[in-house]
Amino acid sequence: MKKIVRLGLFIGLLTVATTSCLRVTRTSTAQITDLSGRWNDTDSRLVAEKMLEEITHAPWLDRFQQIHLKKVQRSLPENNDEKQVLSHDECKPVLIVGTILNKSHEHIEADTFIKDLERSLIKEGKVRIVANSTLKEKLRSERMGQAAFVAPETQKRLGRELGADYMLFGTIYTIIDTEGNNKVVFYQVNLELADLETNELVWIGGKKIKKYKGRGKKVKQKYLGASPTD
Repeated sequence: MKKIVRLGLFIGLLTVATTSCLRVTRTSTAQITDLSGRWNDTDSRLVAEKMLEEITHAPWLDRFQQIHLKKVQRSLPENNDEKQVLSHDECKPVLIVGTILNKSHEHIEADTFIKDLERSLIKEGKVRIVANSTLKEKLRSERMGQAAFVAPETQKRLGRELGADYMLFGTIYTIIDTEGNNKVVFYQVNLELADLETNELVWIGGKKIKKYKGRGKKVKQKYLGASPTD
């Protein structure tokens, strides 16, 4: 009898363990997933893509290229063929991404958003990006070490850093509206681009995301004005 009881308990425990196992499935990183309703990787990517579109199609970029092209041409001799054939990179503005402040109610990894933004800007190829202050200190430390310990023919010289023309910085905000078990979270990301020499703001952009967290399509329609089929 004891053996039957023990066997029954073992089978019961085995059944519970089997049915309660966590199942993990790999999905595409491009797939939109939103389990908690909080800020996630999809939000970071969508905001970075929107900001990329705005910043690379704003008037400041064409204005910089025209002014810089004239400056470079004036610095060359009159008979220099380079006046007509200039490196495309010479007319690209240099950007450094500064601080993105998180003033939302959530713990948001701003560094992830910054990297998404830097990656998108580099891939687009219309601007050049220099390292931020943290990475810059590590690079400088490495060059100092090379100056002391590395063979002269392979040393990377000091004082050859590429200076930024503009700094990009911004803030992440949230507004929360709740009623009963229903919650609407409104995210707003504001970015600003400033001329490092004059402090002039040459571009301001923003992206808004609204999320509903609750039950029922009819309730969702009430709070977001969405179609019941959404």
